[in-house]
Order: sequence, then structure tokens, then C-alpha cells
Amino acid sequence: MEFVATCPKGFERILAEELAGLRIPQVRPLRGQVSFGGELADAYRACLWSRLASRVLLVLARVDAQDADALYEGLRSVDWIEHLEPGATFAVDAHGTNAQLRNTQFVALRSKDAIVDGLVSARGARPVVDVARPDVRVGVRLSGERATVSIDLTGEPLFHRGYDSRAAERVAPLRPDYAAALLAAGGWFRDVRHQDPTLVALWAGQGSVLVEAATAALDCAPGLLRPHWGFEGWAGHYQAAWEHLLADAQARAEAGSDRPLTLIAADGRRGAEAACRRALRAAGLALEPEFLPAADALDAARAAGADPLVTCDLSWMDEDSLSLEATALSSASAAAGLRMCALVRGTSLDAALRAEPASTIDVIVGRDPATLRTYAASVDVEPPATVRVADTRVPVLVAATDQFSARLAKVARLRAKWARREDVSCYRVYDADLPDYAVSIELYEGSETPGRWLQIFEYAPPRGVDLELAHRRLLDVLVVAPQVLRVAPENVYLRVRTHARGGSQYADELRADSEARGQRGLRRARPGAVELPLGARLVDEGGLTFEVNFSSRLDCGIFLDHRDTRALLREMMKETRGSKRFLNLFAYTGTATCYAADGGAKHTTTVDLSRPSLDWARRNMDRNGFTAREHEFVQADVLAWVTEQRHTTNRWDLVFCDVPTFSNSSRMRRASFDVQRDHAELIIGVSRLLTREGSALFSCNLRSFEPDVDKLRRAGVVLTDLTAQTIPEDFSRSPKIHHCYLVRRG
Repeated sequence: MEFVATCPKGFERILAEELAGLRIPQVRPLRGQVSFGGELADAYRACLWSRLASRVLLVLARVDAQDADALYEGLRSVDWIEHLEPGATFAVDAHGTNAQLRNTQFVALRSKDAIVDGLVSARGARPVVDVARPDVRVGVRLSGERATVSIDLTGEPLFHRGYDSRAAERVAPLRPDYAAALLAAGGWFRDVRHQDPTLVALWAGQGSVLVEAATAALDCAPGLLRPHWGFEGWAGHYQAAWEHLLADAQARAEAGSDRPLTLIAADGRRGAEAACRRALRAAGLALEPEFLPAADALDAARAAGADPLVTCDLSWMDEDSLSLEATALSSASAAAGLRMCALVRGTSLDAALRAEPASTIDVIVGRDPATLRTYAASVDVEPPATVRVADTRVPVLVAATDQFSARLAKVARLRAKWARREDVSCYRVYDADLPDYAVSIELYEGSETPGRWLQIFEYAPPRGVDLELAHRRLLDVLVVAPQVLRVAPENVYLRVRTHARGGSQYADELRADSEARGQRGLRRARPGAVELPLGARLVDEGGLTFEVNFSSRLDCGIFLDHRDTRALLREMMKETRGSKRFLNLFAYTGTATCYAADGGAKHTTTVDLSRPSLDWARRNMDRNGFTAREHEFVQADVLAWVTEQRHTTNRWDLVFCDVPTFSNSSRMRRASFDVQRDHAELIIGVSRLLTREGSALFSCNLRSFEPDVDKLRRAGVVLTDLTAQTIPEDFSRSPKIHHCYLVRRG
């Protein structure tokens, strides 16, 4: 008989080795599958014992598939009476296309018709199709103008092991067959044939690596817990052969239950330890792995004196989790010199271990490429570079990071003392103090939502800089900064500052979703409070409470460099006489409006083109108790809106206009806005919206900005430069972080 074991891309060689180890004959690796011959009992053995195969298929025929009619005739010619009992249900799974058969649903439909017509002709009764839970699942796989027709002996994929460990919150699972591949590539299945095998699982996740390692060590077949098999409803099923294999597997599991085994795991993610223990219990394994911090786990493995295998699953990480990648690489670097196999999406681990992999296997995780990288044990590898943070030694990728760590610790102490004195809870700690570590680091402390978060901006490196070295330095920053500032790694958010037309703009390293992503779900901060979008936090500034969100937007919702500017607006509003009307243009999340309202503004107008920003601004106002109808929110193109308002009687006593450096939004009425090119026209327009004694603050963050004073003077506008007095202490290293001018009519 001819069989095929399917598998994920890249698994072919190790699956072929596994099947050969199961004494299955005629094994031949192909693309995405391994073919083998033998008797039905050999296929049953593969179903019961294979950890790497996805499905096991019995090949019935190879038929012509140059078009729909040829495929129909080929499938109808198969003697389906041998495979479907009277009353049995079936379904067809189709894979692959060709020039004439371009739709797998059509291939499945045409194949189903052929099977039904063949059985009606032979038996006189129409079989029932059950797509959800058929007795027999027929596979039709197209390759060129031929189709392979098979019976799926497995039913559900083999990586459905038959136990449910329940997903742990915030811990990505690793599919059992990928966990088995990690172990196979590292040589674990050879280790378990010897005494006292020891496994150290770094980033153990939900425990699939531990379960696969334990069942292999205890000689427990991975298919023993499965409640259903595809062959059970197949007419050709050989029950006696299956029962013999099952009895043998159960006896082996009982005999192997007392074998010595050491499992050590490390994973700092919340819920990981509980998930691992739950997975082992769900799989029927009475084992308690030792959970330790990564460095301690590796020291324990070395102390065991055996030849431990270290596994490291970093496949769950992508661009959205670079701060956790840094922590993971830091912990993994302590494994330098040990035998290790890792599932990763890049090559950064090579630098962390200071070693080249002894072998690699290219695989696909989800839809993304990844690699199984195996590192041989070595006594020649230098110990990892470390830096001291308090009483802890932290592994790093670049030895010079000790200078960054020392500098950050020093400025953090000074900045914290200043922040306590000034009653500031959100501030910039570090701003490219060392040129090689060109990042800025901002610390946020929560108010009603307690916690500490870091927002790290990386300055794009200039041309000529070693990008790989710069990346390793950045990873070190992401490891050291949360340690120095006492912030959990999962509360660190990275963004990259790049140069765009007109000056610097922020480009989100984390592939931030649309600005409405944070609005998908709402939760209440406390009973009766304003609803808080998922992922949002609350912070205090100047006696007011603001919503920030580090993961869903390009910016978190508050610009810390405008802290003193907002305070100035509040004082100016307190001194304003008359109608006390305030206008906020390019308002973003309305923080300036809150300050103005707190300063006694009786009427506020908040204008922005973004609806999510306006919704955010309204929540900020509501949260601070400014809920009167006199506070209005206008969604509009600011430039066009200012022009329109000039032709009305609406006037304001105080205006704040914090303009973008450049904008070419499709919703703007004009092609684009460039602050250097267009500022004079805008400032003149704003000045015309002021009351006779009114004033405005105009701000921008173009470092090279130069106001056109002559043009403004001719238009009767007087500018006073207030930049120096609006730069906070924590931004003193960046005196051009913004420009700020007082605008009055001459």
C-alpha cells in the first residue's frame, strides 16, 4: 500500500527520520510531505506515534485532471464501495489548482459529484455529505494535470493531540508539531534513549515543548489521548491491527512512567508558568517542572553535569514585540556554550550567543518565514557581556552598553529628584546623551490606572553607521532601560524617529494600526467613570487627568515637551477678561483645551480633522469634569475652517495652534501643508480670529523653522518668541524640540 504523511514546509527531512525510526518502510521525503509504503499497520503506527506529521493519507489512485471532465471520470472510476459503508458520510478536501481547474471549491464539488454518482450507480443509494464531521474524508490534491486521490486516516490533524490546556492570556501558543520539530532538531529524541535527559525550555509559553519532551522521554505515544480517528468510519479499517498497536502503546506508557527526567522552564510572561503546568496535567503527566529565571535555569542545567538541551521559542515575536525580543535575546545569551535549538524569525540570536548555528531548517510560522537554528555545545565561547543594574547582572549584546547603563542610571536619579520636586509624573529621562545610543526615553506613571510605562524613540542612524551594530545597541537599550527604571518589559514601547519632508516625523516601528484601533472595545476605568478604550491608561499632569495609549497610535496622546506651554495657556486664560473664549486648532487629543477650561474658559472650540482624535479629546474633557454644551468639538480641515471663520462674527480671546510640520491628508481641501512655506498665511488667518485684546500661541516642531517676520509685520501681526520659556527642564538637551510664539495684532 502507498501512504503519504503531510507536514509543514521544512519538516520533510526530520519527519522522514522520525518515520524511519518507527520502522516504517520505503520512506521518501517530498515537498510538504513524506511518502512511505508498507501495510496498513505501518500507517496506523505513523498516526499513533508521529509527532511531526500533520496527516496520514492512504493513496487510492492518481487520475487525469487536465480538466473538470477528466477529473470527474477519474474519481468515478475508483471503487468507492470498498471505502464507504452503506450509510457512511463523507467529505472532500481539495488542494492545488492548474490552468483549467483554478478553484479548489469547484474541484471539491466536482470530485464529490463523481463519488456520489459512482456510488448511486453501484449501490443504488445516494451517500450523505457531511463537511463538519464525516465518517470518511477524501483528499484530492492537484499537481499539474494529475490528481492524487486519497483517504485521510487521521481525521483531525495529528497536532490536535487530544488534550486542551486552555490558552493563557498574553502567551502565544506553540503548536505541538512545531514544539516536536524544535526538540527533534536539537537531538532530544536521541537524548531520551539515554539516562537522565535534561531539558531547559526558555520562553516555554503554554507548555507544548514541555509536553512533547516529557511524552517522548516517558515513551508515551502522542496520539494516545485522541478521541477520534479518520479511519474509524472507513470501510477498509483493520480493527485488530489498530487494537494491537494501541495496547502496545499503552503498555509502553505505563512502563515508562517512572523514567528519570529533568524539566526546567523559564518564561517571564504573565500566565506562562500556570499555562505550562496546566498543559502537563491536561496531557495526563504528573510532572512538575522547575520554573526559574533564565540565568538560574541555565546555571541549574550546567550544574546537573549532564548534556542538557536548551530550547528557545522566539517564534511568537515580530515587529510588534521588539522590547520583548530584546529581553528574550538577553536571557538566551546566557545559554552561550550550551547545546541549543531555537525557533526564531531572524538572525539576532546568533549575535546574542556569539555563535554560528551548526544547522538551520527554514520553516513557516503562520504566514511568516522562521528558522529552526541549532547551536552545538562549545567550551570556547566567551561568556556574555553583562552590565550591572542595582544588584543584578544583565546580559547584553554590546560590551559598551555598560556606559549607557551607567549614564541612564545617573540621569534617572537626577530626573526623578526633579520630578518629585516639580510634582511631575510623566517626563523625559534620557535624550541621546551618548551619541552611540541615540534614543530618547520617556517615563509615564499611571494615576487611576496604576503602572509605569516607557516610550522609547530611536533616532534613525545616519548613513555609514553599521546598522547591525545599531540594532544590537537598540536591543540592549530595550533590556537595560526597563531594568534601570523598574518597568516591566511588556510595558516598553518603541518607535523610530525618521526624517520626512519638512523635518522630523514619527514612523511607528510597531506597525501601529489605524488610529481607531484603540477604539475597538471600551472598559470603564472605575464605576461611573468615563469609558476607557482598551489599551489606554490614565496619567496626571498639572492637576488634570489624561488618557494615553502607547500601542495603538503613532503618538501616545500627550506631547510632554508642551507641558509648560499648556501651563502657560492656563495662566493666560486666567488673566483673560471678557467672553473668555478659547480656540484649539490642530487639537489632537485636546490636552490644551483641558488646561484652558481649567483656567476658566467659558467656551472652548476644539478643531481637528481626525474623528478619533476628537473623540479622545472629548473623553479627556469629560474625565476632567468639563462637560457643558459650551465646549464644542469640530471635525474639519483647519486651514479651510480658519478661512471660513474669518467671514463670520466668531472671535476668540485665546487661541492655541500647534501645527504639524507637513501634511498631505487626502481630506484636506488643498494639496498639502508645509509649515515653513505656509505658516505666514495661517498665522495671519488666526490673528483675524482674535478679539481686540486677544492673543494666540503658535507652535511647531520643525527644528529649522524661521518665521517670516516681515510678511507678518506688513499684515499687522506681531510675534514674540517664547520658545525658551516653554522648553521644560527634561527637554533642555533638545532646545529646538519645538518653537513657540506669542501672536498679537499690531
